[in-house]
Amino acid sequence: MRSRFDEQLAVLNREMIEMGALCEEIILKVLKALTEEDSQLLKGIPSLGAEIDRKERTIETLCLKLLLQQQPVARDLRQISAGLKMITDMERIGDQAEDIAEIIPFIENRPEAADALLHDMAKAAIHMVTESVDAFVDQNVELARKVIKEDDVVDHYFTLIKQTVIREIAKAPGDGECSVDLLMIAKYLERIGDHATNIAEWVVFSVTGIHKEA
Repeated sequence: MRSRFDEQLAVLNREMIEMGALCEEIILKVLKALTEEDSQLLKGIPSLGAEIDRKERTIETLCLKLLLQQQPVARDLRQISAGLKMITDMERIGDQAEDIAEIIPFIENRPEAADALLHDMAKAAIHMVTESVDAFVDQNVELARKVIKEDDVVDHYFTLIKQTVIREIAKAPGDGECSVDLLMIAKYLERIGDHATNIAEWVVFSVTGIHKEA
C-alpha cells in the first residue's frame, strides 16, 4: 500500500515540476518578446496558458484521488494539501504572464532605464518560481525560506521602476501612456513574485505544519 502511495506521490511531483516549467517558459517567452520588441514572439502564449490550465486540472484530480483513496495523514496529508494550494498560484502566474503579453504590442518609445530594470525584475521573478517548485519537490524548507526572502528583491525592482517611470513622465508627459504600460508590467511581475512566495510558504507548511498565516 505504501509503495503504491509513494509511486503516486512521485507522479504528483513530476506533474508539479512540469507545471512549474510551463510557468517558467511562459514568463521567458513574454520577457523575450518585451526585450526584443517583437510581438510575433507572443503567438504561442495563449496555448501555453491553456496548457498551464490543463496541468492545474490534472494535478487537482490527482491530489483529490490521493486524499480520497489513500487517506493520508500527517506530513503526507500536508504535502498533498500544499500541492492543491500551490497549483492555484502557478495558474495565476500563467495568467499574469498572459496579461503582460496583452500589453507588449502597444508599447512604444520605451525608456531604456525602465526596460533594463524590467528585464532584471523578470529574471528575479522567474528564479523565484523555479526555486519554489524545486523546494516543494525536494521538501526543502531552507530553499523555500530563501525564496520568501527573494521577494524583497522583486519588490525593490518594482520601487525602482516606479521611480523611473515617474521621472520619465515628468520629462516627457506625451509619452505617459507608454510609461504607465511599463508600470503595469512591473506590477504583474511583482504579483508573480508574490505567487512564488505563496508557493514557498506552502512548502514550509507541508514540512513543518506551520503556515505564515497561522
